[in-house]
Order: sequence, then C-alpha cells, then structure tokens
Amino acid sequence: MPHFGGLSIHCVDVAAGRVATGLRVRVRRLGPDGEPEGALLAEGIIGPNGLLSHPALMSEAIGPGGYEVRFDVGDFYRAQGTVPPTPGFLEVVPYRFHIADASQHYHLPFKFTAWGFSLFRGGA
Repeated sequence: MPHFGGLSIHCVDVAAGRVATGLRVRVRRLGPDGEPEGALLAEGIIGPNGLLSHPALMSEAIGPGGYEVRFDVGDFYRAQGTVPPTPGFLEVVPYRFHIADASQHYHLPFKFTAWGFSLFRGGA
C-alpha cells in the first residue's frame, strides 16, 4: 500500500494574535499550463485549531503535481468586524506550489494581516 504524506494548511491572523477561525480556503490542481483546472479538491473554513479539515488533504488525491490554494482574506476581516477598504488591499491570496514526492508531508503555514502575508513550506 503506497504512503501518502498529504497536505496540511494552518492559518494565523498575526494582527490579532490568534488562529484564523472562519477563513475560507480552497484547493485546486494546476493543469499542464500552470493554471487551475477541474473541480475543487478541497474547500472549507479554518477550524478552531487553525487547520483546514478536509479528507482529501490526507489522501491519494494529493499526489505529484501543481496546486493552488486560495485564501479569502478580505471576507475574513469583514466577517470579523474589521472592515478593510472595499476592495481590501488583500482580497484573495492565491498560492501556487508543486509536490514532487507525494510520500512526504507538505505543511503550509499561512500567517497574515489585512496588509500582508507569509506563506512557505513548513515542518509538520
């Protein structure tokens, strides 16, 4: 049986100093042209533990290839009552990356404010 490392996404609103409970996140595969294609692999909101919980993220659905994760930052801050300008400086943050070895775990820590973000492959 093959081993799937999977993908985890952890989001922190560093302006408030807490996990980004309620942030909407979407994950799609990238096609050969480098653009998102097909149906969403995963979609949901960040839970109270700061993670996107979706069964596809820890399954064979996460194999070698390109992916795009989209973070709905503008809507998150409006829902929190922190109203950025409309449109906000950051409305949707797309992040494209590639998985070469699907047996490894890929952890994406997303740390953000209404004005900027940090996103990288972390250890999990």
